[in-house]
Amino acid sequence: MNRCLSSLVRLLPRPEDPPPAVDWATAEDTLGTPLPSDYKELIDVYGGGHVDDYLLLLEPGCTNVNYDLLAKDSQRREAYEELWKYEEKPREMEEEGNRLIPWATTDNGEYLFWLVRPGQSPDAWITLINGEGGPDWERYDMTCTRFLASVLSGEIRSEVLWDLFPLAVHRFRPARSFLCPSPHGRFGDQ
Repeated sequence: MNRCLSSLVRLLPRPEDPPPAVDWATAEDTLGTPLPSDYKELIDVYGGGHVDDYLLLLEPGCTNVNYDLLAKDSQRREAYEELWKYEEKPREMEEEGNRLIPWATTDNGEYLFWLVRPGQSPDAWITLINGEGGPDWERYDMTCTRFLASVLSGEIRSEVLWDLFPLAVHRFRPARSFLCPSPHGRFGDQ
């Protein structure tokens, strides 16, 4: 387990049952890029889920569609393609070939992304946060596990994320334990 994930595990209780295995090869093939090793470890330990009743940690192929990284990536790419016809992009997206991949979102509509640069190792990707699809962006030159551990420990404080996040006592609720809409419009425990 990497150092940042070890720090996070000390702060955020793990789910009682281990999450189902992720088909990383299919996820990476669908995204067209490898994913950071710290993120894969994070999902292998926690799976997708709700952190401190606010942050939705995304998981590739999650059975709860609201927590599916692949679905959110597709939605965000389409949304920003339209939005950036009329609004200014963050300066990091002005570089040719750069891409955003969401690794978390929130109940309020903020998104936490990796900044993907051509030729850069996924383990060097940094975190960008967008405030509710508007012009507010924050940059954190750190991995997703380091960001989560730093936020939950109080080491850093985001100006974009909700003022009441994180909670004083941290909790994690696995996405697979929630009732959610299926892609076919039915509800069930998935």
